[in-house]
Amino acid sequence: MNKTKVFLLALAGLFAVSCATNTVDETATVDANAMVAKKFVNTSNEAVKGELIIYVDEAVAEQLAMAECATRSGSAIDAIAAEIGATEIKPVFNLNVNGDVKRARGMHRWFTVTFPENVELEVAAQRLASVKEVSRVQFATKIVRPDATAVEADPSQCAQTRSDEMPLDDPMLYKQWHYRNLGLQEIHPNAKAGADVNLFPAWEITKGRRDIIVAVVDEGVCYEHEDLVDNMWINEAEANGEEGVDDDGNGYVDDVHGYNFAHNGRVSWTRSKDSGHGTHVAGTVAAVNNNGIGVSGVAGGSGNGDGVRIMSCQILSGDKDAGAGGTAKAVEYAADHGACILQNSWGFGAGQIANDGAFANGSTSVELEAFHYFMETQNNPNLEGGIIIFAAGNDGKAVAGYPGAYNEIIAVTAIGPDGLPTYYTNYDRGCNVAATGGEYAPTTWAEQSCVLSTVPTNIAKSGYAYMQGTSMACPHVSGIAALALSYAMDNGIVLSLKELKDIIVSSVNNINPSLNGFKTNVSGGTLNLASYNNKMGTGLIDAYRVLMAVRGTKCIALPIGEEVIINVASYIGDGTNDKIKMLESEISQEVIDALGIENMKWMGGKLMLTCTKPGSALVTLKYVAGGNNVGGGQITGGMETQQEFAFVARYGVTYDEGTLEPNTPGGWL
Repeated sequence: MNKTKVFLLALAGLFAVSCATNTVDETATVDANAMVAKKFVNTSNEAVKGELIIYVDEAVAEQLAMAECATRSGSAIDAIAAEIGATEIKPVFNLNVNGDVKRARGMHRWFTVTFPENVELEVAAQRLASVKEVSRVQFATKIVRPDATAVEADPSQCAQTRSDEMPLDDPMLYKQWHYRNLGLQEIHPNAKAGADVNLFPAWEITKGRRDIIVAVVDEGVCYEHEDLVDNMWINEAEANGEEGVDDDGNGYVDDVHGYNFAHNGRVSWTRSKDSGHGTHVAGTVAAVNNNGIGVSGVAGGSGNGDGVRIMSCQILSGDKDAGAGGTAKAVEYAADHGACILQNSWGFGAGQIANDGAFANGSTSVELEAFHYFMETQNNPNLEGGIIIFAAGNDGKAVAGYPGAYNEIIAVTAIGPDGLPTYYTNYDRGCNVAATGGEYAPTTWAEQSCVLSTVPTNIAKSGYAYMQGTSMACPHVSGIAALALSYAMDNGIVLSLKELKDIIVSSVNNINPSLNGFKTNVSGGTLNLASYNNKMGTGLIDAYRVLMAVRGTKCIALPIGEEVIINVASYIGDGTNDKIKMLESEISQEVIDALGIENMKWMGGKLMLTCTKPGSALVTLKYVAGGNNVGGGQITGGMETQQEFAFVARYGVTYDEGTLEPNTPGGWL
């Protein structure tokens, strides 16, 4: 039986009337039951005991905020609070920072009610919902702790042996196939060159900026790690203040690099059951680049103190999570302290929340309140709001887990070194874009097919380890978002939140042509790849294409090992103007070498070529606008003009009838 129905049956005794005649007004009871049912944001499935979150009216909010005791606020809630043995009723959100804005949004009306765990959770919820001044009651749904197994990386096996091909001197970069995949079988028996996020050419344009803050909502980030310490966000007032004192008056004590919302204290990473997950995620986003040690981060800078900064908003600590209220506070903290990108490799189980309506409940949950606050807070002059990125989840189901599945949030699926969906990834509904998440392979170097990043030394003595998951795919997208914003700032480009989300989900390479047949995974199971066709989001994110989209340069996607004929008219305007003719343009030797171009020749107004290796390069192509000939002298003709394009050679690109069309994978945000 549905638990909400159980709640309603239990309410019958609360609304009995006409006691003198021992009769019940059934209509009044039904109306009262319906009123209470509308107040529940969610059900008690997988909920934390001894905690509920309520949303109250303005008058009660003021009374509760002023009360020194949970049962003596002078409000209508006092009697119920005493009945359930409430030990604390405190505001969810922190009004010490940006309080006027939060009050205007109604955020001051959310409260967390704490009571003994032996009190029946459903009964407590019913009693609170029966108070007319309470408009919403939310159960604190438990966060699904990521199943993170770290396999230590041996630095002696990761020594950079191809330094001439590496753009940075980090010795383990060579093993970070997820940035540039060379198709080496020592990584994966079916490794596919180009099955990566195409990071190296993006690094030639930007490697990050220090004035961009990425909040990692996860386990605590080891801010002392040798490869992270220089890219950690620092709250200077607390760092230079007195220990145990709220030096900056923001409501948090000793929040030097962020805050532990699970245990209400300093960020930590050494408690029992800590897996190093948050530190691993942070390393992918912004491990310090070009420092001669360890790994590289997507937006870790050039080694000149210019990497993006990591803020640790800890919601998982040991065997405890922050709950709904604490998680909302973590998101709020990120918004209040300068973060413009919110990295989230956590969530609720796939299918646990049915749809967007159930997540928002026609109004909002406390987490969604915080998400909207983050999205509407502008902490960077070149981004109008804040972008939220989530892992899609590792349940292997045809739906992303919430909150990632929510339509205003980007949810990231995972592929392996073979360029194919991983056995664990969620897919289909609510999924927006794919990235490299790694997958254990049945080889001698099985762990090397996973994502290599930083971990605390209590997890791996070397401080580096391999992990797999959509948790590992997600920070690639967060790091690429940071690169996009870095490039925008470098060039004075201001992006709306919608524009940045559109750029991220549309700047992809198509993986659908590879999704046929079957794939055997590490556990011996078989994936029917056709089941993932058009369901991994828009495609595999491409860092270079993201930057080109910010730049306003159109990308021409080229297949590997296939002869194609490029018609520039396909990329001008709406692609249907037959009055545009390509002129012969110089293609530099640098471009030819980068893409391994062979058999290149001009054919009238078109260019024929074959690319033999994955790569990216800028080219300037000339064309005639309006006619077959350039005007001048004795000729009345069209105008000679030129436009910059980006050639992006990748596997999986398709074309039709000799005219290469822009990559348009299925699905959308």
